Amino acid sequence: MLYETRESMLKALGGNLKAARLVLNISQREAAERSGISLKAVRNLEGGENSSTLSLISLCRTLKKTDWLMSIAPAMIDESAFERREPKRRERAMPPRKGVRHG
Repeated sequence: MLYETRESMLKALGGNLKAARLVLNISQREAAERSGISLKAVRNLEGGENSSTLSLISLCRTLKKTDWLMSIAPAMIDESAFERREPKRRERAMPPRKGVRHG
């Protein structure tokens, strides 16, 4: 389904989140507590209002709907790719000339 506006997409997402919560038979307050987010964040998400990505992820985890996020989530990243490495020593292109003082 194509959405004409971002707002209509937010409303549809909110409706899906609410439906998922109701299937689990939990209140908005309980969903907020389990997710570690505010009640207002749950209400905003379900109402199609803007909220943080972290709140959306937290609520999806609580509602057991992380599969919804997998199509846009980044692939697993090897944390070693971010380890700080010692810089390599640079080699001189040419040896210093004899008789020339440096410094």
